[in-house]
Amino acid sequence: IRSAVAFDILPLKLHPFSQSTPTDLDCVGWKRHISSPVITDGALDKTALTDDVGSEEDLYEDFRSSNHRYGHPGGGGEQLAINELISDGSVVYAEALWDHVTMDDQELGFKAGDVIEVMDATNKEWWWGRILDSEGWFPASFVRLRVNQDEPVEDYPLKVEGGKEDDSSSGTRRFGMGQTTKDQMRTNVINEIISTERDYIKHLKDICEGYIKQCRKRADMFTEEQLKTIFGNIEDIYRCQKKFVKALEKKFNKDHPHLSEVGSCFLEYQMEFQIYSEYCNNHPNACMELSRLTKVNKYVYFFEACRLLQKMIDISLDGFLLTPVQKICKYPLQLAELLKYTNPQHRDFKDVEAALNAMKNVARLINERKRRLENIDKIAQWQSSIEDWEGEDVLVRSSELIYSGELTKISHPQAKSQQRMFFLFDHQLVCCKKDLLRRDILYYKSRINMDDMEILDVEDGRDKDFNISVKNAFKLHCRDTEEVHLFCAKKPEQKQRWLKAFENERRQVQLDQETGFSITEVQKKQAMLNASKQHHTGKPKAVTRPYYDFLMRQKHPTLPTTLPQQQVFMLAEPKRKPSNFWQNISRLTPFRK
Repeated sequence: IRSAVAFDILPLKLHPFSQSTPTDLDCVGWKRHISSPVITDGALDKTALTDDVGSEEDLYEDFRSSNHRYGHPGGGGEQLAINELISDGSVVYAEALWDHVTMDDQELGFKAGDVIEVMDATNKEWWWGRILDSEGWFPASFVRLRVNQDEPVEDYPLKVEGGKEDDSSSGTRRFGMGQTTKDQMRTNVINEIISTERDYIKHLKDICEGYIKQCRKRADMFTEEQLKTIFGNIEDIYRCQKKFVKALEKKFNKDHPHLSEVGSCFLEYQMEFQIYSEYCNNHPNACMELSRLTKVNKYVYFFEACRLLQKMIDISLDGFLLTPVQKICKYPLQLAELLKYTNPQHRDFKDVEAALNAMKNVARLINERKRRLENIDKIAQWQSSIEDWEGEDVLVRSSELIYSGELTKISHPQAKSQQRMFFLFDHQLVCCKKDLLRRDILYYKSRINMDDMEILDVEDGRDKDFNISVKNAFKLHCRDTEEVHLFCAKKPEQKQRWLKAFENERRQVQLDQETGFSITEVQKKQAMLNASKQHHTGKPKAVTRPYYDFLMRQKHPTLPTTLPQQQVFMLAEPKRKPSNFWQNISRLTPFRK
């Protein structure tokens, strides 16, 4: 739905743990030696978190103050290995996880799926790379290293138009004991899928047995409601994943991994994977609750003791709780890679192809629900900027802004016309008036319950109900009270956009009913509370980059001065065009400092 660039008007930093980004530094299939441990899915390099941090208390303080990122690809021995390869003259490729949209000519823009040649990984946050003739800085956490580093970019992907494989490509070269290079590539991907699943199961087991089990023994410190908030339904996910990994291992051909048929496993469990939606939606609440608890030393020490007893790697609990979010995002990437190296004649081809589409749908569903939950903060902040607000909060009934714009409203009696700003949410249409002197300030005037309304298209000419001539008009008619509202747009295309928006509003309401989407009272209250705090404290300052060494600045143009906002979720294709609704709102009702 969006690129990885967040809304400039709402750089929310209400809880530092929530802005961690997925870690996918996969080096399976590299022909060159890499002595440092590979950071697999969720298994984070210890040094990435402990280089600049001393005690566990310091670690949490660092999280609170600087939005620390988990398992950043630039951390520890892995980063040194990448730079060593580059220094030796090897070409290192990375694959974009998200779009990076930039207006800075010193940054490298790209789309999800693009292959980038990494030319310098000295800096932990920003790497220098090249795509074709373009070079520039890009955020390291927006990419993952390609599983098969020895695959040429021109062979990526190996399929040509019409779906048939190009026989002249390197995919037909022989490799090892009678295998083609493409078979070896498929072996690499299969091995990665199996190994990361085993690592992931270990993480889930550690969380359930190392943390949850111990927390339940301390009723004096944790209520069941707190544990539900912190850990969500991770125990359900653990049970599901144990069955899934057993199914995968049954299909895994140890002697000839490239012959493994794993696509059917993903198809079998596609419905079960939807339980991740609940977990991902709850994850921000878990971050906030952990942030609150870890301000108290006894909780910091307790969580650290749990980690040590379970002999877990040296990252804090919130780092482990991010792994399910990372995992569900990674499945479409892994399946896309697997499909790329699966011949159409392979017995697994159709299942892998179907599994890729299925997991994209799962990711799309989860991401859409996540986006809706993120929107409630924006809606709450928008409402807090409106003067003279009356009645219930928007969030009591709505969770999505469908459309907004200026219309002329004509009211009875005397057919009085008024120029107003209207904001169409699911279930309601909010009417506001611009300030006469400061046009960027809005005053609340009224709202219309869309559940009771039907939309009537009005032809240009004289209207019988209001006895006036109208142009580009439509009506909202209340079925119960027979009340009629008449609206006029300035242009015909604006009218059509409004009519389409009303259709979309009804469709959204119906979809929410079918999927059971809802926002809890706790989430609504928290959003309004956050908006109230934001209203008084003003916009947070941008995160600034630490000082970078002189030699690096001599080598390339100056590093970007701010860290890009990032999405936790991988967005399944096709992407929607970025919406400009919230940008329009920001011009009309800026959030006051």
